[in-house]
Amino acid sequence: MPAIVGVVNLNSVGSASVFHIGDVYTIAPISTAKTFAGAGSFNTGDGLYVVNQQSSTNTSDNDINDQNVAGNL
Repeated sequence: MPAIVGVVNLNSVGSASVFHIGDVYTIAPISTAKTFAGAGSFNTGDGLYVVNQQSSTNTSDNDINDQNVAGNL
């Protein structure tokens, strides 16, 4: 369904980003990333209190491919 879009403020567009306004059938990424983080790494908020007695992050990954983007070119 078409929509009227007002003012758009675009600060920056990175090399792996998608800027889209209007109707779209599909948006396909052309890059991927894998992030390893320990306990309490991505917590956000006001007055946050995190207690991690002992933390271990398993970074071993035995499979070959996680996110294939070869067909999205």
